[in-house]
Amino acid sequence: MTFPCSFPLKVMGHNIDAFETAVRAILSGHLSDARIVFACRPSSGGKYVSITATFTAVSREQLDAIYRELNAHELVVMTL
Repeated sequence: MTFPCSFPLKVMGHNIDAFETAVRAILSGHLSDARIVFACRPSSGGKYVSITATFTAVSREQLDAIYRELNAHELVVMTL
């Protein structure tokens, strides 16, 4: 990857309000100056939701830190 670049990050978790709030808070902590575009899509059964956040990534280290924090959160089931 060549940085900076537009990066789509997909995060999946249970379809509850706290999940989206947590994802937004984590990303805002790492990307305070960046514009983040969010798109949410529930699973066919409605139990889960996927959030795709697209933003400008500035380094591999930044992405690694975001993935580490998201994956450590109890409400996050998976990140892609």
